[in-house]
Amino acid sequence: MTQNIYPCLWFDHQARETADYYCSIFSDSKILQDTGITVTFSLKGQKFMGLNGGPTFKINPAVSFFVFCSSVDEVTQYWFKLSESGQIMMPLDTYPWSEKYGWCSDKYGVNWQIMLSKEANTQPIVPSLLFTGSVSGKAEEAIKFYTGLFPNSKIKDISKHPEGSGDLAGQVNHGRFSLSGSSFVAFDGGLGHSFKFDEGVSLVVPCDTQKEIDYYWQKLTEGGSEGQCGWVKDSFGISWQIVPAILGDLMSDLSKAPKVMQAFLKMKKFDIAILLSAANGQ
Repeated sequence: MTQNIYPCLWFDHQARETADYYCSIFSDSKILQDTGITVTFSLKGQKFMGLNGGPTFKINPAVSFFVFCSSVDEVTQYWFKLSESGQIMMPLDTYPWSEKYGWCSDKYGVNWQIMLSKEANTQPIVPSLLFTGSVSGKAEEAIKFYTGLFPNSKIKDISKHPEGSGDLAGQVNHGRFSLSGSSFVAFDGGLGHSFKFDEGVSLVVPCDTQKEIDYYWQKLTEGGSEGQCGWVKDSFGISWQIVPAILGDLMSDLSKAPKVMQAFLKMKKFDIAILLSAANGQ
């Protein structure tokens, strides 16, 4: 796997609209590829995919995105743009962990945690996983599983709620880790939330070989479930897309895309050889 793992956002036929919107807000941002079904884009170096998936799933706060800022002005700028016509989860204020922090969902439902950070962050936008409901208390287990599964991964720090913190005592307050070189955050959220992990936000694993696809498919479905078109759900409820790294290029070729799509719509686990045969009209 030579490409980084990156998030996919499920939209009701608004993928290009949202990609353009976010690129207008964040500096150093651009559209990378538009296949009609998916739009990949980069925000401050973090790759995203927007999926025109229809109304089936909606994004919720189980997966959010930290935006680490170097100045109060930068925090304020992103906060007012992203919270406009959205919903405020935690108001922009001073908290024990940051002089300036706020959590909001934007008008498309995507959740952002915007904060002033005095640390040097090589990855300014970082996906965050909130383990709640039936998987509350499993953040540390998940971090250890994921960092043991993907190459070039490591646990950076795990802090826990102290005794006296109610039902959260001993659970992960803040966990930092990297998967294949990309930074992630995870924490436990107790039992009182109505939302949970679902297909609204998934994680894309681009694979160079069939061997990689087979390996990640087998490992991530243990205790989880298989889906169509490369989708799996792991034992913690997080959705993953195990896809050939060449899929975006195949789908961008108008002469090949219909045949490739016809082939992969019949698949659960992707078969690279069959996709290439379809692309070549065989």
